[in-house]
Amino acid sequence: MASHKILVIDDSNVIRNMVRDMLPKGNFEVLEAKDGVQGLNLIRQERPNLIMLDFLLPRLSGWEVYQQIQIQQDLQAIPLVLMSGRKEEVTEKLQEPFEYFEFVQKPFDQKELIDAIKTAMAKAKRRPAMVASAPAASGAAAAPSDDVQALNEKIAKMQAEIDGLKRQMTQILAFIKQKLK
Repeated sequence: MASHKILVIDDSNVIRNMVRDMLPKGNFEVLEAKDGVQGLNLIRQERPNLIMLDFLLPRLSGWEVYQQIQIQQDLQAIPLVLMSGRKEEVTEKLQEPFEYFEFVQKPFDQKELIDAIKTAMAKAKRRPAMVASAPAASGAAAAPSDDVQALNEKIAKMQAEIDGLKRQMTQILAFIKQKLK
């Protein structure tokens, strides 16, 4: 019996088979999706232990699948490995360093795949749990719920500012690297 479910979302049958063949036999049940819509449905139905997601997919892109994962707290905890033949496509949307997921460039070998999986699992464990506000049980508890909502709004605003600063830092570093060449 396989102890781990790995979902491979890639429109290339070659990549899906390659991942299956590179994983240690007997330890993994490999689920496959050939497009983003099928992949997102399998994520919700099967709750895999790990998701390997191609960035360029038909019907629903890897970027769109990634966004759907990020807005659902229970899906955020699933370790994620993004795959692409061109890293620029990923860094255009998601700035490095990749905090909560791992990236592997295609084509990859078995060692790179296993390392990416291990790193993705470690990064997922470091992800802070999102604070969900519980509905108020009575009218008296409404004020703390309002406070929680206000704090969540402040957190969201601060996170947006942090993301903006990260993008600016990445642009500055790219500019410096370009000037040093």
